[in-house]
Amino acid sequence: MPDHPLHNPFLQYLGLRLVRWEPGEAEFHLPMAPHLMNRIGQVQGGVLCSLLDVACGYAGLHAPAGEPERHAVTLSLTTSFLDAGHGERLVARGRVQRAGRSVFFAESEVVLDDRLVLAKAIGSFKFIRNARPAPAPVAA
Repeated sequence: MPDHPLHNPFLQYLGLRLVRWEPGEAEFHLPMAPHLMNRIGQVQGGVLCSLLDVACGYAGLHAPAGEPERHAVTLSLTTSFLDAGHGERLVARGRVQRAGRSVFFAESEVVLDDRLVLAKAIGSFKFIRNARPAPAPVAA
């Protein structure tokens, strides 16, 4: 299955791939790499939080082909770190729990190599209208 476009410079920089995107669900894959680690060789907590946030957010933003992109901002994200480990790939899965006209609620988890749940989150998100596109990257 081909990857879906991210249209998000930060996620592209991390190396994240959106491999499944359906109404109410999203799944991302991220290969482990040295720049994702903290000082003790574990996945940096901020990376896990980013994965949890994006999985929740994208789960609520799926739009049918031909429809305009949808956008949202995170209102709250409650995160629980459950475990740590070493492996090859992080998988972040998000699911919408409930959605209204302006706000939706979602949950997500990050799993290492389809065997170890590293973190879980629940969040609330507000749809935004007339979102501006991300600026073009600046050359270093």
